[in-house]
Amino acid sequence: MARFSLLDLVPVREGDTVATALANAADLAAHAQALGYHRYWVAEHHGMAGIASAATAVVLAHIGHATSSIRIGAGGVMLPNHAPLLIAEQFGTLDALFPGRVDLGLGRAPGSDQRVAQAIRRNLAGGPDQFPRDVMELQAFLAGDERLGIQATPGAGAEVPIWILGSSLYGAQLAAALGLPYAFASHFAPAALDEAIAIYRSDFRPSGQLRYPYVMAGYNVFAADDREEAQLLASSMQQAFVRLRTGNPGKLQPPVAGYYESLPPQAQAMLSDVLSVSSIGTQADVERDMAAFLRRTQADELMLTGQIFDPQARKRSFAIAMTAAQAITVREAA
Repeated sequence: MARFSLLDLVPVREGDTVATALANAADLAAHAQALGYHRYWVAEHHGMAGIASAATAVVLAHIGHATSSIRIGAGGVMLPNHAPLLIAEQFGTLDALFPGRVDLGLGRAPGSDQRVAQAIRRNLAGGPDQFPRDVMELQAFLAGDERLGIQATPGAGAEVPIWILGSSLYGAQLAAALGLPYAFASHFAPAALDEAIAIYRSDFRPSGQLRYPYVMAGYNVFAADDREEAQLLASSMQQAFVRLRTGNPGKLQPPVAGYYESLPPQAQAMLSDVLSVSSIGTQADVERDMAAFLRRTQADELMLTGQIFDPQARKRSFAIAMTAAQAITVREAA
């Protein structure tokens, strides 16, 4: 039976502050724990006024202290931005603070643009081919491999499962070769989803961390008591994507009634593409849509997300989604 988890981009709302966004994230994580979600992840983004999770490990420490049992993790850390030793130390520290609860998802995108890479002062001369080597070096630091000549303290011996994140076939191939769980970013880049999952499962090689392939897929949910309200809630995230694609990103905007219908055809087509793995509607709609997606992908876990302007409406949306998820689980067990 599938598990259900949450991805939070820690949105900074128009007219709000980073401090409020972080308080809302802690509140949402506690809410997710009470609802029965399996994990709560945040993602690394840089130079974006509407996302407050750039210092991912620091945010996770904040979330860890606001919760007690839900798994917390990065979905993900963009490894090209960091030396593997530093990530081993950061997540080793998190594991010491919250033992048995910490996940480390790794992505190979920089999470922004070349200006950010220069500001971070990372040498990216190795290009994408450096990513597998960095992943294996990080694994060695966490394992306390003496051949490195240095111990990550904290870090060596930490029980932190590593995940490979991706939105293309590359991540699927690497996760399969290394025997690691694989999370696909279908919540914003669904094009290669089915092919990537098939490659991952067919090429998977068991490892010390994982004996069988394990697939997580991102899924957008905007749920409310009626479809009209759900459509309104979804308009904030739709605005965010349109602004991002037109070079005008910013803070999360209030919902706008009829926003999608007001867009030109090319913008509507873009949204229909990038947000095709989504459910917008009532509990019955979400239950139907998620069940169909699980049948299609046979995913072991869905990572639900959805940027909603009103924090209370966001909590209500994820509560409705969990009710739908529980109904799917009961039906599968019958």
